[in-house]
Amino acid sequence: MSLHSQVEDTPEERSAFFIGADSDNTSEEQDHHQLNVILQKANALASENCLKEAIDWFSVAMRYGTVRPEQLSTLVDCILRNFKRKAARADSLSGWSEDTEDSVSCVQDVFDCPNCHSFLGEPVTIACGHSYCKRCLQRRLLSKCKLCSEAISSKVKVNVILCGLLEKWFPGELKKSKTLCKVDELCRRRHYEEAVALATEVIQYDPEMTAVARLSRAEAYMALKLYRLALEDTEFSPGSSCSAEALFRKAMVLHEMGQVDESLQVFLSCLAVDEDFPCAKRQVEKILCDLLSPADENVKVGLRETTQNASPHLRSKTLVSDAQAQPPSPVQRQHQNQVRAASAHHHLDNQEKRWESLERPVLSRAHSLRMHGSSCGEEGLKRVCSAPQLGDQDKGSLLKRKLSVTDTEPCVVDSGSSKQKKQGVGKGSKQKAAKAKTCRSVPEDLLDLNDLECSLCMRLFYEPVTTPCGHTFCKNCLERCLDHMPQCPLCKESLKEYLACRKYMVTTVLDTLIKQYLSREHEERTKTHLEETRELADLTKNVPIFVCTMAYPTVPCPLHVFEPRYRLMIRRCMDTGTRQFGMCISDPQKGFADYGCMLTIRSVHFLPDGRSVVDTIGGKRFRVLSRGMKDGYSTADIEHLGDIRVEDSDELERLQELHDAVYEQARDWFQNLKIHFHNQILQHFGPMPEREADIQATPNGPACCWWLLAVLPIDPRYQLSVLSMTSLKERLVKIQHILTYLQSIPNN
Repeated sequence: MSLHSQVEDTPEERSAFFIGADSDNTSEEQDHHQLNVILQKANALASENCLKEAIDWFSVAMRYGTVRPEQLSTLVDCILRNFKRKAARADSLSGWSEDTEDSVSCVQDVFDCPNCHSFLGEPVTIACGHSYCKRCLQRRLLSKCKLCSEAISSKVKVNVILCGLLEKWFPGELKKSKTLCKVDELCRRRHYEEAVALATEVIQYDPEMTAVARLSRAEAYMALKLYRLALEDTEFSPGSSCSAEALFRKAMVLHEMGQVDESLQVFLSCLAVDEDFPCAKRQVEKILCDLLSPADENVKVGLRETTQNASPHLRSKTLVSDAQAQPPSPVQRQHQNQVRAASAHHHLDNQEKRWESLERPVLSRAHSLRMHGSSCGEEGLKRVCSAPQLGDQDKGSLLKRKLSVTDTEPCVVDSGSSKQKKQGVGKGSKQKAAKAKTCRSVPEDLLDLNDLECSLCMRLFYEPVTTPCGHTFCKNCLERCLDHMPQCPLCKESLKEYLACRKYMVTTVLDTLIKQYLSREHEERTKTHLEETRELADLTKNVPIFVCTMAYPTVPCPLHVFEPRYRLMIRRCMDTGTRQFGMCISDPQKGFADYGCMLTIRSVHFLPDGRSVVDTIGGKRFRVLSRGMKDGYSTADIEHLGDIRVEDSDELERLQELHDAVYEQARDWFQNLKIHFHNQILQHFGPMPEREADIQATPNGPACCWWLLAVLPIDPRYQLSVLSMTSLKERLVKIQHILTYLQSIPNN
């Protein structure tokens, strides 16, 4: 059964839905519970794309309590899906297709902002490694990365290295970009006249920055209530790459003018161009909240209910609210619920009857643009309010009508405008502009290898990573610094949150520039890095040694890694792909013992402060041939050990009998342990391994021997002597002696 069929109710069921309240609960509790249930139903309908029914139920929810704008997020998504579908249908009927325009894509410049496609200017590198201009992030024009959909933090810090390079290579363009940022700063400080003057100066002397400058000036005009001029600036820009921002700015102007219905349509058009435009979505949520809210609450101009036109269910609600001024009796509460149910029933049924007559066909883009040219001109500017005064009963129906493009409400706009088409800035000219656009190139005489060197290793950046504070380092260099302290090596700003996330993503712009302009140097740097990695990947030469505890083949060995040297060692084991290192116990004279066991990393859980819990399991045994050091941790050249196979059948039979006897003796000892010790062993080492059919199947012999050696309470030096044995018979005899001794101790 689909969700839609589960949430469909008859009018009778809708009435019953609101009445069945427990008389023991207070009226407030009933309202809160009913509000939550109604919102769940409304969200379910919106998720199923049942727009008409969802609007009905959200309208009902508004009368049961306070609904915050952000709670309408699911409804906005549903409306946007319907809006896009109708726009696509209109485009197909008019013979226009986005594929036609997209077939000639604009050349992507590495120095362009992925959002506004203008010069990066003061670039900010976000957590995913992509860089945007400071203006787009400061104005919160996007909530997700356009290239990888990664969420964007509100913190804005300029990429120091990249900003310095752009200032050196393109000083003129960077100056223009900073001027635009100054316009925005003046607006934030409410110096609107100065902002208008500066933006006008940019527009007059720099045609390339006209589109962006006009949008900033439109914001200042709107604050000064110069709506005509603000609209002119927004309508100049939609044909540019800033179409979503232009539509948003235009919608804001219309909303400030009181033209709520037109602003809603334009906000939806903005989201149709860029569905992740955060400010536009918040505005749509607020408008919907106002449109659906009861008339006795604060509603936008033009949507207020007059007392003469108050609908029956609204008057009933007013009477109920008056009656609730004093504590109601259980009978009164039941009567109130019945009144609400009747009003909800009447409201919902009336919405359904009006729907079919209110929805009209969608116009084509070309026709809506032509209509838009007349409706948003002089006559439109004079109009203070675009919506009639409506009763609460009619608001849901009005909203449904506003959400479709109709002959009477033709203000759906696209990324082009009628004004531009008159000027000949249509699709064809945009395509020509796309073809004509060329990428910027770095002046050869200004290209300096020293500008792209890591300040830690003093070599060319390899996998450059930019921290939240804006400084860039090689990925490996940064990780090694964070092993010692969670601070930026240059500015000492705390990087605890950055360390906890461990998302060291390569800064794509810098990486691209290095590969494009310093290809030979990058190849040499890559070759050096691969050679270093190959050396680390050898499991017999310079093997990393963790000097800590005894480890055994097939036995799990969990580790808590906190020392910087071992953090580096574990990371290298992961990066090289070997996922292995040696484990030895300490030796006062030699540093670590002559014998050890290789451990294979099964998983690593990083803690927020840089420490890690490493889950490993024992592998091959080895003997140390020579010792060394690398970056603070021990290394060794080793040779692997294995048991000498028994080939004689009689000797193998006796060995099998010895193994079986030791296994039974070990099982009896383990089962007779006190419950406390028994549970501790199970928790740390797991259950005793099953008896193996072939005791010589592996060079290390049966797993039960190593499990017993790990759990038996004996001196590590004695354990080490058993680990180094290459005879299975000798190992079994040693374990048998230990078990016999332990079983002879009373109360063991």
